[in-house]
Amino acid sequence: MRSLGGLIGLLVAVLIGGLIYKFYFTQQSAGTATPIQTIDVVGVKNDLLAIGQSERAYQAEHGSYASLDDLVSSGAMSMAKRGRDGYTYDVETSADGFRAVAHCPSTTSPGCTNYSVDQTMEVQAAP
Repeated sequence: MRSLGGLIGLLVAVLIGGLIYKFYFTQQSAGTATPIQTIDVVGVKNDLLAIGQSERAYQAEHGSYASLDDLVSSGAMSMAKRGRDGYTYDVETSADGFRAVAHCPSTTSPGCTNYSVDQTMEVQAAP
């Protein structure tokens, strides 16, 4: 009898542990991206920061901000591709600042987020 009670206790403990495990990881993953999507977004944000650093260097040397094409052609930035994993980059300039935007591929990734960076060097979600 004693071994039967121990076996039932063990099964109850395993069942409770399994339910807690399932509940915890279901709550953690609800509404989050896959690891690959997270890596892609981190890469996009790093690209925006690189564009921002290039804009700062170009502005220090030339006294104005530049388009993405001008940054690449002047050598201020070496970017092999104009985007990453469907995201495309665009730079808007004015006399006193710039705004680099990463446009998400909403047709292939519904619900994705655009990101931008300006002369403050803070990457933010963009409308």
